[in-house]
Amino acid sequence: MTENELSNKVIGLALDVHTALGPGLLESAYQACLYYKLKTAGLYVEIEKPMPISFEGVELDCGYRIDLLVEKKLVLELKSVKELNDLHLAQVLSYLKLGRFKLGLLMNFNVLRLKDGIRRVANGI
Repeated sequence: MTENELSNKVIGLALDVHTALGPGLLESAYQACLYYKLKTAGLYVEIEKPMPISFEGVELDCGYRIDLLVEKKLVLELKSVKELNDLHLAQVLSYLKLGRFKLGLLMNFNVLRLKDGIRRVANGI
């Protein structure tokens, strides 16, 4: 499955989660529910995947964690905030670059319609 096909499937499952829960919950609630939906759909998902930084040839754990990594290629960064900002986007771009991933989804669940809270982020590797 390509990154684009995978992202379409993930977005559909995220819409299911948002429809069931609505806005206003903590990020951790959406993360747990989306993790469950993705696993139930038969996808390989890593939750809170450590993202080390390589510095002078040494891998350093600096506490960075990808919210959800799907099929070892799609980065999901989940938020439950009033609105997304450039720092949220920079966070996803950093994960994409550090992990050499092509595509990420920045998803803000604290919106009335989830489609208004999703941003696709591509890494021009």
